[in-house]
Amino acid sequence: MSDATDHSAIFAALADSAPGPLLDCFGGLVQIVSRAPEFWVLRGVVPPGSSVPLHHHADAEDFLILSGTQQVLVADDDGVLSWRDAHAGDYIRVPGRAWHSHRNVTDEPAVDLIVTTPRLGRFFEETGRPVTDDMAPPTAEEIANFVAKSHEYGYVLASPEENAAYGIEVPDFSSF
Repeated sequence: MSDATDHSAIFAALADSAPGPLLDCFGGLVQIVSRAPEFWVLRGVVPPGSSVPLHHHADAEDFLILSGTQQVLVADDDGVLSWRDAHAGDYIRVPGRAWHSHRNVTDEPAVDLIVTTPRLGRFFEETGRPVTDDMAPPTAEEIANFVAKSHEYGYVLASPEENAAYGIEVPDFSSF
Protein backbone atom coordinates (compact mmCIF):
# COMPACT_ATOMS: atom_id res chain seq x y z
CA MET A 1 0.00 0.00 0.00
CA SER A 2 1.30 3.51 -0.87
CA ASP A 3 1.75 6.20 1.72
CA ALA A 4 0.80 9.89 1.38
CA THR A 5 4.33 10.78 0.26
CA ASP A 6 3.99 8.52 -2.78
CA HIS A 7 0.67 10.18 -3.72
CA SER A 8 2.20 13.65 -3.32
CA ALA A 9 4.99 12.69 -5.72
CA ILE A 10 2.45 11.46 -8.27
CA PHE A 11 0.43 14.70 -8.03
CA ALA A 12 3.61 16.80 -8.27
CA ALA A 13 4.68 14.91 -11.40
CA LEU A 14 1.24 15.42 -12.98
CA ALA A 15 1.45 19.15 -12.23
CA ASP A 16 4.57 19.27 -14.42
CA SER A 17 3.53 17.05 -17.34
CA ALA A 18 1.31 14.24 -18.61
CA PRO A 19 1.82 11.50 -21.19
CA GLY A 20 -0.32 12.88 -24.03
CA PRO A 21 0.29 15.84 -26.33
CA LEU A 22 -0.58 19.28 -24.98
CA LEU A 23 -3.72 20.59 -26.73
CA ASP A 24 -4.90 24.20 -26.92
CA CYS A 25 -8.66 24.00 -26.33
CA PHE A 26 -9.54 27.66 -26.93
CA GLY A 27 -8.77 29.06 -23.50
CA GLY A 28 -7.27 26.19 -21.57
CA LEU A 29 -4.68 23.55 -22.34
CA VAL A 30 -5.43 19.83 -21.96
CA GLN A 31 -3.39 16.63 -21.91
CA ILE A 32 -4.98 13.19 -21.81
CA VAL A 33 -3.62 11.20 -18.87
CA SER A 34 -5.77 8.06 -19.21
CA ARG A 35 -8.88 6.71 -20.89
CA ALA A 36 -11.35 4.19 -19.51
CA PRO A 37 -14.82 3.15 -20.68
CA GLU A 38 -16.40 4.96 -17.71
CA PHE A 39 -14.25 8.11 -17.44
CA TRP A 40 -11.22 9.96 -18.76
CA VAL A 41 -8.53 11.65 -16.68
CA LEU A 42 -7.03 14.85 -18.10
CA ARG A 43 -4.40 17.33 -17.03
CA GLY A 44 -5.67 20.87 -17.56
CA VAL A 45 -3.65 24.07 -17.54
CA VAL A 46 -5.09 27.57 -17.33
CA PRO A 47 -2.16 29.77 -18.40
CA PRO A 48 -1.54 33.11 -16.67
CA GLY A 49 -3.90 35.80 -17.94
CA SER A 50 -6.18 33.40 -19.80
CA SER A 51 -9.83 32.40 -19.47
CA VAL A 52 -11.95 29.44 -20.47
CA PRO A 53 -15.16 30.98 -21.86
CA LEU A 54 -18.45 30.56 -20.03
CA HIS A 55 -20.08 27.32 -21.17
CA HIS A 56 -22.04 24.23 -20.16
CA HIS A 57 -22.42 20.67 -21.35
CA ALA A 58 -24.29 17.56 -20.23
CA ASP A 59 -21.12 16.01 -18.83
CA ALA A 60 -20.03 16.44 -15.22
CA GLU A 61 -16.44 17.43 -14.52
CA ASP A 62 -14.34 17.06 -11.39
CA PHE A 63 -11.28 19.26 -10.87
CA LEU A 64 -8.50 18.70 -8.35
CA ILE A 65 -6.21 21.74 -8.36
CA LEU A 66 -2.65 20.40 -8.48
CA SER A 67 -0.72 23.66 -8.51
CA GLY A 68 -1.26 27.38 -8.82
CA THR A 69 -4.41 29.38 -8.25
CA GLN A 70 -7.33 30.04 -10.54
CA GLN A 71 -10.78 31.46 -10.27
CA VAL A 72 -13.74 29.25 -11.11
CA LEU A 73 -17.12 30.69 -12.02
CA VAL A 74 -19.78 28.39 -10.56
CA ALA A 75 -23.26 28.74 -9.09
CA ASP A 76 -23.67 29.23 -5.36
CA ASP A 77 -26.43 27.58 -3.33
CA ASP A 78 -28.93 30.12 -4.68
CA GLY A 79 -27.97 29.45 -8.31
CA VAL A 80 -26.10 32.75 -8.72
CA LEU A 81 -22.84 32.54 -10.67
CA SER A 82 -19.84 33.94 -8.83
CA TRP A 83 -16.06 33.67 -9.05
CA ARG A 84 -14.40 31.53 -6.39
CA ASP A 85 -10.68 31.21 -5.79
CA ALA A 86 -9.33 27.67 -6.14
CA HIS A 87 -5.86 26.79 -4.83
CA ALA A 88 -3.65 23.71 -4.96
CA GLY A 89 -5.42 20.92 -3.08
CA ASP A 90 -8.94 22.28 -3.69
CA TYR A 91 -11.57 20.09 -5.32
CA ILE A 92 -14.35 21.46 -7.53
CA ARG A 93 -17.32 19.45 -8.81
CA VAL A 94 -19.21 20.89 -11.78
CA PRO A 95 -22.45 18.99 -12.41
CA GLY A 96 -23.66 18.37 -15.94
CA ARG A 97 -25.49 21.29 -17.57
CA ALA A 98 -24.06 23.79 -15.06
CA TRP A 99 -22.69 27.04 -16.46
CA HIS A 100 -19.02 27.45 -15.54
CA SER A 101 -15.77 29.14 -16.51
CA HIS A 102 -12.16 29.32 -15.37
CA ARG A 103 -9.68 32.17 -15.39
CA ASN A 104 -6.17 32.71 -14.16
CA VAL A 105 -5.45 36.21 -12.89
CA THR A 106 -2.02 35.24 -11.49
CA ASP A 107 1.39 35.12 -13.15
CA GLU A 108 1.76 31.33 -12.70
CA PRO A 109 -0.03 28.51 -14.55
CA ALA A 110 -2.91 26.83 -12.72
CA VAL A 111 -2.87 23.05 -13.19
CA ASP A 112 -5.83 20.69 -12.63
CA LEU A 113 -6.42 16.98 -12.65
CA ILE A 114 -9.77 16.65 -14.45
CA VAL A 115 -12.03 13.60 -14.34
CA THR A 116 -14.87 13.59 -16.86
CA THR A 117 -16.80 11.46 -19.30
CA PRO A 118 -15.26 9.81 -22.36
CA ARG A 119 -17.57 11.97 -24.49
CA LEU A 120 -16.16 15.24 -23.14
CA GLY A 121 -12.63 13.82 -23.36
CA ARG A 122 -13.18 13.08 -27.04
CA PHE A 123 -14.52 16.62 -27.54
CA PHE A 124 -11.22 18.05 -26.21
CA GLU A 125 -9.25 15.57 -28.29
CA GLU A 126 -11.13 16.54 -31.47
CA THR A 127 -11.12 20.32 -30.95
CA GLY A 128 -7.71 20.82 -29.34
CA ARG A 129 -4.87 22.20 -31.41
CA PRO A 130 -1.44 20.66 -30.66
CA VAL A 131 0.66 23.25 -28.85
CA THR A 132 3.89 24.15 -30.65
CA ASP A 133 6.70 26.61 -29.97
CA ASP A 134 5.53 28.82 -32.84
CA MET A 135 1.80 28.62 -32.08
CA ALA A 136 -0.27 30.99 -34.22
CA PRO A 137 -3.73 32.28 -33.29
CA PRO A 138 -6.53 29.94 -34.40
CA THR A 139 -7.55 30.19 -38.02
CA ALA A 140 -11.14 30.79 -39.10
CA GLU A 141 -11.26 27.12 -40.15
CA GLU A 142 -10.09 25.95 -36.69
CA ILE A 143 -12.66 28.18 -34.98
CA ALA A 144 -15.39 26.91 -37.32
CA ASN A 145 -14.39 23.32 -36.45
CA PHE A 146 -14.54 24.18 -32.73
CA VAL A 147 -18.03 25.65 -33.14
CA ALA A 148 -19.25 22.67 -35.23
CA LYS A 149 -17.85 20.16 -32.71
CA SER A 150 -19.36 22.19 -29.86
CA HIS A 151 -22.81 21.76 -31.45
CA GLU A 152 -22.16 18.06 -32.14
CA TYR A 153 -21.13 17.37 -28.53
CA GLY A 154 -23.67 19.64 -26.84
CA TYR A 155 -20.96 22.00 -25.59
CA VAL A 156 -22.92 25.27 -25.28
CA LEU A 157 -20.95 28.50 -25.46
CA ALA A 158 -22.30 31.66 -23.83
CA SER A 159 -22.55 34.77 -26.00
CA PRO A 160 -19.86 37.46 -25.95
CA GLU A 161 -22.26 39.63 -23.93
CA GLU A 162 -22.90 36.88 -21.36
CA ASN A 163 -19.14 36.32 -21.03
CA ALA A 164 -18.51 40.08 -20.72
CA ALA A 165 -20.93 40.23 -17.78
CA TYR A 166 -18.34 38.15 -15.87
CA GLY A 167 -15.26 39.94 -17.21
CA ILE A 168 -14.44 37.43 -19.96
CA GLU A 169 -13.61 38.60 -23.48
CA VAL A 170 -14.35 36.12 -26.28
CA PRO A 171 -14.91 36.28 -30.03
CA ASP A 172 -18.42 36.02 -31.40
CA PHE A 173 -18.45 32.29 -32.18
CA SER A 174 -21.91 32.59 -33.77
CA SER A 175 -20.35 34.17 -36.88
CA PHE A 176 -18.56 30.91 -37.72
